[in-house]
Amino acid sequence: MTHGSRKTPIIRMYHVYKLYDSKSALSDISLEIEENEFLFVTGASGAGKTTLLKLLYFGESATNGQVIIDGVNLLRIPKHQIPFLRRKFGIIFQDYKLIPSKTVFENLALVLEAAGHKRKFVEKKVKSVLRIVGLEEKQGALPPSLSGGEQQRIAIARAVIGDPKIILADEPTGNLDSGSAEIIFDLLNRFHKDGSTIILATHDPELIHSINGRKIVLDKGQLISDHKIKEA
Repeated sequence: MTHGSRKTPIIRMYHVYKLYDSKSALSDISLEIEENEFLFVTGASGAGKTTLLKLLYFGESATNGQVIIDGVNLLRIPKHQIPFLRRKFGIIFQDYKLIPSKTVFENLALVLEAAGHKRKFVEKKVKSVLRIVGLEEKQGALPPSLSGGEQQRIAIARAVIGDPKIILADEPTGNLDSGSAEIIFDLLNRFHKDGSTIILATHDPELIHSINGRKIVLDKGQLISDHKIKEA
């Protein structure tokens, strides 16, 4: 489903189902997401928000239905192409998933090194992204020495350092105080304005009224609502 002026959908889902041991996590989801949309995925805990995100970056496979990412049908993608598909995504988790024994610089550099970039480029890009999230002075720190808000900002830096087309954020402010949450949301809004498609899963109604985006609501694995949000 699209709204307003027609743009190219970067994500399309057709009659998607996901079962875990015959228990339904998602049921008959059909959805289109345009390039540069800011989409909120909402619903109670257990509604299927995380499962939906996993299907998009191929962290899980759909049981039935089709998922098409930037023109690539995930039913037909060869296994050796999956890592290249995932480079289209930046993923932000609620629990950060930083490597505790590696410095902030090393956590970020790993993404670029895996993509084959040279050291000089890596150093320049890491410093640039740390500057954007306001933590350039923390590049030599280990993640456990940082606050939760700082760790989440590093997680955002890691998600965007490869210039992804799509940023997926799974309850990115769930463990943070309101001040830190506001910083995280402002950063996501900045990357949206720079052209990224943002898909943010949250059950926090406070988040969704500060941007002129779109909201879908899941309930027990079903899509029950899809509408535009009026900016407050």
